[in-house]
Amino acid sequence: MQKKIALLGSTGSIGLQTLQVVDMFPEQFKVVSIASGGNRIDLIEKQIIKYNPQVISVTNEECAKKLGVKYKSRQRKVLSGLEGVVEAAVMEDVDLVVAAISGAAGLVPTLAAIKSGKDIALANKETLVAAGALVMEEVNKNGVNLLPVDSEHSAVFQCIEPDQAEAIASIVLTASGGPFRGYSLDALRNVTRQEALKHPNWSMGSKISIDSATLMNKGLEVIEAHWLFGIDYSRIEVVVHPQSIIHSMVRYADGSILAHLGYPDMRIPIQFALTYPKRWGNALKQLDFTQVGTLSFEKPDLQKFPSLELAYGAGKVGGIMPTILNAANEAAVEMFLNDQIKFLQIPQLVETALAKSQQITNPSLEDILEADKAIRLEVKNVYYKGLIN
Repeated sequence: MQKKIALLGSTGSIGLQTLQVVDMFPEQFKVVSIASGGNRIDLIEKQIIKYNPQVISVTNEECAKKLGVKYKSRQRKVLSGLEGVVEAAVMEDVDLVVAAISGAAGLVPTLAAIKSGKDIALANKETLVAAGALVMEEVNKNGVNLLPVDSEHSAVFQCIEPDQAEAIASIVLTASGGPFRGYSLDALRNVTRQEALKHPNWSMGSKISIDSATLMNKGLEVIEAHWLFGIDYSRIEVVVHPQSIIHSMVRYADGSILAHLGYPDMRIPIQFALTYPKRWGNALKQLDFTQVGTLSFEKPDLQKFPSLELAYGAGKVGGIMPTILNAANEAAVEMFLNDQIKFLQIPQLVETALAKSQQITNPSLEDILEADKAIRLEVKNVYYKGLIN
C-alpha cells in the first residue's frame, strides 16, 4: 500500500530532494498534496503534471488564480494563503506530512497536521524553535511520530538506543563551520551575499545557507534538539567538523559514543523519515572510507560567530525568547540577502532584539505569532534608526 504524502514547501531545496526520493520509490509513495510559498509557477506546474496531487496550495494568490484556471477540477483543489497550506496538510488521505516550508511560516500548518493526527517528517527547525513547548504537547497528546529530517537530528535519532534515554550523557551536534571557517574577524566584515551562499559541503536553500555561515543554524538546531530529545542545554555539545561525514553523535554514561556517518546528502535522512522504521536500499553515493582521509574537529569560535551563543542563551531562558531569536534572525537574514546590511550585523540585530524584548514565560500560540510579527518590524526599525554599527 502506498504511503500518501503532503509536501509543504515543494519548490524549496528539501521539497525538491523529497520528490527525488519519491521518484526512487514510485510504487511506495504517492504525493497527494503540495504547498509552495514561492512564485515559481513553472516549477509548480511541472509538479502538478508529474505527481497529480489532489490539493495544490500556493501562498501567492495571483499564482493560485493562474494555476486554478488550468488545473482546478472536481478531483483537484487549487488554494492560496495560510488556509490553503493548512488544508494541504490535514487532508484525510495524508499519512505523512513533510514539513519543509522555510522559517516560522511552517508553524501553523505543522501544528494543524499534528492535531489532525498526521505523522510529521520535520525539516522546519523553526517550528520547534519558536513553539517547542506547544508542539511537543500536541505531539504527545495526539500520539503522532515526529521524525527529524535535519541530518544532525536524524543522526541523533538513529543513535539513541531503545530504552536507553537515561544512559545518555550528552548529544554532540556537528557543524561544518560554513564557508567562513578560518576567516579573521576583519575578513568577515566585508564578506558578500554570494560568498555566504557557497556552503562547502551541502546543497541548501538561501536562508539556511546564511544561517550556516553565521552558525545560527547550529544554534537553532541546539534548541530543536532540546525539544526533540528532552535533553537539557547543558548536555548539548557543538563541535565543528569540516568534512561533514559524522552527522552527529550520542555520548553515553559508560564512555561509549555512537556516531552516525554518511556522505553529505540530504536525501539520506529524508528517505529514512519517509521509510521509518525500515531502511531501504538506494542508488545514492555510498561513503568510501579509503577516500575520506582525515576527520577533524574544532571548538566553534564564539567571538567570530556569536549567533550560536545567542541561541544557547535564548533557549536556556525559554519562554518567548526563542521566538524572538528566530524572528529577529529571519528578518536580519532577509535584509542581508537583499544587500541591506553586512554579514556581522546579522547577530548584532538579533542580540539587540533579544535585549529589547519583554519575556513571556508560557506563551500561547497567539503570543508567539504576535511576537514573531512584531519583532520582524522591530529589527528593521532598529537598523534604520542606526542603533547598530
